Amino acid sequence: MSGLRLEIDLDKVGENARCLVDRAAARGVSITGVTKALLGDVQLANTLIAAGVVALGDSRIENIERMRYAHVNAPMLLIRTPMLSQTDRIVRSNTMSVNTDADVLTSLATAARVCGRVHDVMIMVELGDLRDGVMPHELDTIVRHVLRHPTLRLSGIGTNLACRHGIEPTDDNMAELSALVDDIETTFGLSIPTVSGGNSANLGWLTNTAALGRINNLRLGESILLGRNPLDREPIAGLHTDAFALVGEVIESQRKPTRPWGRSGQNAFGDTDTLRHAEARGEIWQTIVAAGRQDIDPDDIRSPSGTSILAASSDHLIVETPTKIPAGDVLRFEPGYSALLRATTSPYVAKNVHQQGRDRPTIAVSSTPSSHNDTTPHENGHRPRLTIVPRTDSAEPTDSRRVEPAERPRST
Repeated sequence: MSGLRLEIDLDKVGENARCLVDRAAARGVSITGVTKALLGDVQLANTLIAAGVVALGDSRIENIERMRYAHVNAPMLLIRTPMLSQTDRIVRSNTMSVNTDADVLTSLATAARVCGRVHDVMIMVELGDLRDGVMPHELDTIVRHVLRHPTLRLSGIGTNLACRHGIEPTDDNMAELSALVDDIETTFGLSIPTVSGGNSANLGWLTNTAALGRINNLRLGESILLGRNPLDREPIAGLHTDAFALVGEVIESQRKPTRPWGRSGQNAFGDTDTLRHAEARGEIWQTIVAAGRQDIDPDDIRSPSGTSILAASSDHLIVETPTKIPAGDVLRFEPGYSALLRATTSPYVAKNVHQQGRDRPTIAVSSTPSSHNDTTPHENGHRPRLTIVPRTDSAEPTDSRRVEPAERPRST
């Protein structure tokens, strides 16, 4: 077994997902389960579907193609605006996409016409976090651009908060999103089926608001996987926070002083301030784990009780331990979302999935187009079209997704 590995308990992930799906459903809100942290792993996708999510969301077309090739026929949402170089792959994967750019939309429309399909789009609106999204006063223009193309279908309007500047979802910005949706429907005489209010950072607002407005969908990743609120990283009541563990092998453990000696310059990452923070505390047990910045975010992992992380270079994680740890022993760390993303992407971290009756290694990274990126037909001979709708009863998870045949392009 690899000396550096990520242990994944999918049973706990599934319980988190089911809990959040049920809580949201009680407010008339559906959940899109985000798979990007595990690179579109098929077993995770099936776990989320079984828990009742109405769709799967991912930011990379490679991950979506991997799921499609494995016959995951659930509705899917590309949660990053498409690259122009990949619009044909996105259309062929039968994936709804979030969008903010008119040129990208035109390219999607062209690709859809070539494929003989109608491509569903969600327009993202900027509401203060300054990441992706059209400015509110430009929403009319981009919607008009979508409606000019018969091979595009406006299926949603959404927003994203808390990812760049940590701007919180509030009654004010959620009410602004609802008002924008109402204005678009009135102006253009249409109905917007999906209003996606944001991500895991919206859960506190969803729980406490008395003004849900038009919001009927959230895109959840971190809360499902790690059971924590992204706004403060505090545990969410009733959820597992230990579904993931990073296990690293010890390669050295020695008594060493806490303060370096000799003339100092920049360290390997350009930092010149490490000496100032090095306290003179005498000697300690300094233990090195075979992991580093190439594998994890050392600032986003919790060390075992009684230990503390001192530093990390590319390939060495330096930990203070109360006693000597023999080489070959392991230490277990709890990753945060940033560390999890880096660990799942690193080819040097083995990923071991544990699920009742199904333990297996998983996850491979590929940036090359799949030769099978045209998805497997649904049982009725058509491919499923994404329509995200709230759950309205306690039906089984497979009944909570509405899968409809893709329409042929409307005549021009």
